Amino acid sequence: MAAAEEPAKRRAGGSRGTRKGNAAWAMRTAAEQLRELLGRSPESVSALKPTEDGWEADVEVLELERVPETTSVMATYRVTLDQEGDLVAYERTRRYTRGQIDRRG
Repeated sequence: MAAAEEPAKRRAGGSRGTRKGNAAWAMRTAAEQLRELLGRSPESVSALKPTEDGWEADVEVLELERVPETTSVMATYRVTLDQEGDLVAYERTRRYTRGQIDRRG
């Protein structure tokens, strides 16, 4: 019976959203490591997808605060994590003002 219980424990992975390898964990890990590198707190994760080697996330960061707030400069960073959650690459892919709306259709 103990052997049958062991896989169930592994699947449960502890408290909700903290299990290593799930999407919530990858979002937090990407944002935390980017904050360490840039010295700025990310505002959100706008995209996340699993890859063969780990995870890829787009993280939104406030780069220059202005008044009014809608003119503040934001940036999107693409963050690549390996399967262990270590940041292996990042790049800024876009800069924009906070009030800007995408016109992609």
